[in-house]
Amino acid sequence: MSCESDPYIFTTDTLPTDLRFLPPLANGLLGWKVYNNIMHMGGVYNGEGGRCHRADVPCPLAVKVESEEAAQHSYSLDTHTGIFTHTLTSASVTVSQSLYSHRYYSNLMVMEVLLVRQVTSEEPITVKLVSSFTPQSKDIVFESGPDYKGGRHIQGKTNSAEFPGGSCPTVHLIWTPVPSTLTLLPEQSQSRWGFVLVVANSLDTAEAGFDEGLDLMATGNLRPSHEKAWKELWLQSKVEATGSESLGKALIGCMFYLLSAFPSIHDTSSSFGGVSPGGLSNGGDGQDYWGHVFWDQDIWMYPGIALFYPKLARSVLQYRVGTIDGAKDNAQKQGYKGIKFPWESAVSGREVCPEDIYGQQEIHINGDVTLAFQHYLYLTEDLSMFTQGQGSEVIYGVADYWVSRVTWNPDDHMYHLTGVMPPDEYYYNVNNSVYTNTVAKFSLQFAVELAALLQHPAPKEWQEVAKHLKIPFDQETQYHPEFDGYIKGHPVKQADTVMLGYPLGLPMTPEVRRNDLEAYEPVTDPQGPAMTWGMFAIGWLELGEAEKAHKLLEKCFKNIQGPFQVWSESSDGSGAVNFLTGMGGFLQAVLFGYTGFRSKECLAFSPLLPNDISELCIRGVNYLGSQMDWLLRKEEVCIILREQAGNAKSYDLQVVLKASGTKLPLTPGNTQAKTCSDSRSFLFIF
Repeated sequence: MSCESDPYIFTTDTLPTDLRFLPPLANGLLGWKVYNNIMHMGGVYNGEGGRCHRADVPCPLAVKVESEEAAQHSYSLDTHTGIFTHTLTSASVTVSQSLYSHRYYSNLMVMEVLLVRQVTSEEPITVKLVSSFTPQSKDIVFESGPDYKGGRHIQGKTNSAEFPGGSCPTVHLIWTPVPSTLTLLPEQSQSRWGFVLVVANSLDTAEAGFDEGLDLMATGNLRPSHEKAWKELWLQSKVEATGSESLGKALIGCMFYLLSAFPSIHDTSSSFGGVSPGGLSNGGDGQDYWGHVFWDQDIWMYPGIALFYPKLARSVLQYRVGTIDGAKDNAQKQGYKGIKFPWESAVSGREVCPEDIYGQQEIHINGDVTLAFQHYLYLTEDLSMFTQGQGSEVIYGVADYWVSRVTWNPDDHMYHLTGVMPPDEYYYNVNNSVYTNTVAKFSLQFAVELAALLQHPAPKEWQEVAKHLKIPFDQETQYHPEFDGYIKGHPVKQADTVMLGYPLGLPMTPEVRRNDLEAYEPVTDPQGPAMTWGMFAIGWLELGEAEKAHKLLEKCFKNIQGPFQVWSESSDGSGAVNFLTGMGGFLQAVLFGYTGFRSKECLAFSPLLPNDISELCIRGVNYLGSQMDWLLRKEEVCIILREQAGNAKSYDLQVVLKASGTKLPLTPGNTQAKTCSDSRSFLFIF
């Protein structure tokens, strides 16, 4: 299949004029923007407290290939394989430079150069390798070490720890030296060169990684092992839309960049450092939120990945478990019990937000984190995450925090959460943010539910506070004000109250859902962050208005910059780059909006497609250990069961027919669904 016809290959003859939108190459541990002389490593930060940011690591693969004779240039990012290729074609030679962050061996990054002679000649052909690499960083004092098996070696520690008394991470780089030129000899029709870079926290790991890289090159398995790992990853998820080319490419880009931010599905190290809004390729000092982890990870990026990859979902939860001690410290410093996750997190879980007000007031982060744990349980029924995995400590600790944080109001006989900042950061020091209170209520209820499952005694205060926590609602106009005292029609930064319906799932009538959408959509900042419109789209899809939803979702296309489908936070190109938060919100609008997937007591779906989309194919949905492929068309849904967990006789699935609200269980003997010949396929006709 040619690049022009393969939507998974993003191709251009010219690089973006704004170099921020060059494609990032990442693998969950290492992240880099092609040609940049700076890269980052997960979990490696420099600076204390609010000055903490991803430490800049110099990149020896910051190399451009140049030809002395006139050449045509093309650049491609193959999202099938995560390989970026620059091709130069001249009269005498074709030069291909390929770059990738290895998908299986996460400490490895690779550059390969292939020269192919175009015409028979007895002349040597030479190309230049122009490097911008210098073995220095403002965040790490590097020293040269002895060469290792022909590889250069530098090592250093970050300048300062995340908190007083904390450790400064060590970074080792070993790489194949890159010459200034490569020459194709007269007797050669073609030749290939490989260069590997290993980045690790210890010398032993770095040397072992370099050995691995050399062995893979020697056996010809360096690129094949990388491509195999990407192929395996894509086999477990695919989201493809027919009818809208722009939507199709956007979905591929979103899935690719989000998957690049997560570790290998074979990674057992439990050292994942979380996902920041701009991913590992961004987040240096003063850039892209300093590489910190926000609610963006748990609310915006996580759901679309968790639907396909329970192992990757668990890695997010394990990251939060690893920050429990810091979160306890945050709660104590605020004078409360339990745990308080930081608004901005690095490694320790202590608050690293540069401005105190966010860490003090944007406390909905606690409920956002527990919602991710809750979704994981409903999708997997994996209680080990809550027992051996310490997830219960997170859920119970957050519940204890809410109980100590609320105040009783004798006037309305309700519990209040005062002095908070809602997700809509245009307002602060407000009382009873409707989103914050709702997510707090649900996390308390989940704590009670989990305690019952684990036969753990639940303090009666958890249920008491959940039952009597105020959820602001205007009876007269039948809508949810954003907080106490919110004046209807005042500007809103981003999705906030509209998230009560999804992802929170607060029960409400269609009238109230519509009123909320109509109240907030016209006053939401059009330059606000990209994830917002996906939430409005899901709301309208819940109300059966597919065309209105699709128009809102199309607003997101303005945030997709240039040929490599890299997102910006704002539609004018400003804000965070490789904005994974926006991609996550967009992906959810398709995965949970057009399908209507919900997974509390069963995997329910209620599909609705706009006119522009004739077919939506979602492969690899993983529910209770069973993998399923879904094919949605205008009036039918076909479900193919790939793998079934255990010997289950019921798949705990329901299709909800939009028109009548009828719920049909999906079981092998269901007479209301047409069972196809292989007995693993089910076809629903609307």
